[in-house]
Amino acid sequence: MLKTIHNNQKVQLVFALLFGIIFGFLLQKGGVTRYDVIMGQLLLEDFTVIKVILSAVVVGMLGVYYMKGLGLVSLHTKPGSLGSSIPGGLLFGIGFALLGYCPGTIAGAVGQGSLDALLGGIPGIIIGCGIYAYLYPTLQRTVLHRGSFGDVTFPQLIPINHWFVVLAACGLILGVLFLLSIAGL
Repeated sequence: MLKTIHNNQKVQLVFALLFGIIFGFLLQKGGVTRYDVIMGQLLLEDFTVIKVILSAVVVGMLGVYYMKGLGLVSLHTKPGSLGSSIPGGLLFGIGFALLGYCPGTIAGAVGQGSLDALLGGIPGIIIGCGIYAYLYPTLQRTVLHRGSFGDVTFPQLIPINHWFVVLAACGLILGVLFLLSIAGL
């Protein structure tokens, strides 16, 4: 039994690496690893980033719930809170605005040879992670659990079949993508 679990973990790691490479390739092909495209999104002049993100959400949501239905994956939601979401979102936003990359796009930018991502972003991520790890015990005791909303998902929150929520969310996202398209954004 232990050998089977160990082999499954190796297979999962191989799939994670493979899909990570594919995801990075698609980010690069979509243009969202370029500084000017990301800055255009932040300035609300170029909506390429939001189109790629929303497309990935639809594909990911449908794929994950389909695999869940087949018994290939199980979801393990983590509890959330305002005490973790608000400071984390602010820190992410500040880093994103200052450097023009998020963790996913910075990896793609490094892969395509962007020196600003390699020399500025990667050290920044490492330093930020180190500071967070150092402060984590204090944050855990004081801030991170404030305003906890538990580990509930939208399909659990609205007691209906998860496919209604998934398909409604996908329909809404596809509607937004359609509106962006017809608006020429």
